[in-house]
Amino acid sequence: MEILIKILQLILSLSILVVVHEFGHFIAAKAFKTRVEKFYLFFNPWFSIFKFNYKGTEYGMGWLPLGGYVKISGMIDESMDKEAMKQPPKPYEFRSKPAWQRLIIMLGGVIMNVVLAIVIYIGILTYYGEEYLPTSEVNKYGISVDSLAMEMGFQNGDKVIGVDGIFVEDFQKIPMNMILNEAGSAQVIRDGKEVNVVFPEGSLNKLVKHKSPLFLSVRLPFIAQSFAKGSVAKEAGMEVGDTIIGINGMERKYFSEFRAEILKHKNEAVTISVKRDVDTLNLTMQLGEDGLLGVFPKNDMNDFFVLNKKEYNVIEAIPAGFNRTWAGIGNYLKQLKLLFSPEVKAYESVGGFIMIGSIFPSEWHWESFWRLTAFLSIMLAIINILPIPALDGGHVLFLMYEIIARRKPSDKFLEYAQVVGMVILFSLLILANGNDIIKLFRN
Repeated sequence: MEILIKILQLILSLSILVVVHEFGHFIAAKAFKTRVEKFYLFFNPWFSIFKFNYKGTEYGMGWLPLGGYVKISGMIDESMDKEAMKQPPKPYEFRSKPAWQRLIIMLGGVIMNVVLAIVIYIGILTYYGEEYLPTSEVNKYGISVDSLAMEMGFQNGDKVIGVDGIFVEDFQKIPMNMILNEAGSAQVIRDGKEVNVVFPEGSLNKLVKHKSPLFLSVRLPFIAQSFAKGSVAKEAGMEVGDTIIGINGMERKYFSEFRAEILKHKNEAVTISVKRDVDTLNLTMQLGEDGLLGVFPKNDMNDFFVLNKKEYNVIEAIPAGFNRTWAGIGNYLKQLKLLFSPEVKAYESVGGFIMIGSIFPSEWHWESFWRLTAFLSIMLAIINILPIPALDGGHVLFLMYEIIARRKPSDKFLEYAQVVGMVILFSLLILANGNDIIKLFRN
């Protein structure tokens, strides 16, 4: 069921993105009286799920959910309609229009994807507002780290004050900030002193592949909220609200450190120190083969931290939506740059439809859905504007050449360029989805 929900979210998101993108081309073409022969959601090799004609345009839905397209008369595109291109140009065809009009038509899809991201962010901020966990709040207790973070030089209890000397306000953005900026170090407060943590070579490449929320996580006091059936801690006298502070005389005030220590004492008798009001109690109990106390900890963030919350009205959300989109464009361009980074080797983690689908939550959550759709809209806009033949950016590149050189590339050259571009795109598609398949077998 979880996989089905992820698939449905992916298909709905891509459908919205494709329709909006192709509508950008469509509306620009119509504005310059250019004939649009087809407007399709999904591809339709051999047959369509449905189709109808309206004012000279065939609208329809294909059966292959890998995108969609508009077919504009007189344009060399993925349809490779060479016979039509051999006919004399007609006034309503794309090739008969001035270069500046063709340029706007080709930019229409990218522009609409950027506009869609802005509109989504405005809606999200207006309806949901903004909420995040400040790094300064996390620093009240310090961070909890996993094995990779320890390998990079972090320690439990560190208080992060900078990444390459720059403070990151939103705690959850620290790992991505490290990757995007190819950070070489982090600054922390450790035992009351400032320490510069220099990352070993190859660390960022490992972090890109790691993708674990436990890399840097919050460090919480271990407060008993409830007990499992047959809890050895409850039988020994522990009560709801007790704060666990140690084991066998060793101070272990935080849940992550306590759990790591107690798992070393399976099938042993241990003494657990707890704080109850102003008293410190020592409770002796016999652990089972699982090494667990049977205590559920209090883990509501609001019980320990003050989250940064901001409400927006529509007027306030408009500039914030533009800023979010602009920041998203900048971050995605940095991600593309990482594909060529010898340190990060991000190309090893390029993913296809399986990876994209996996980023959606396993339960339908509208805020997450719209946030991810806005991100994918930015991603689609940037990828489409890359100067690769067969993408919008390839057409834009040739149109810019035509405008500057005042000479149009030949139709034969454009046909060959389209073929080359399609080979490049299929190669990238195979690489991305091949990585997905390899990861599935490794897991």
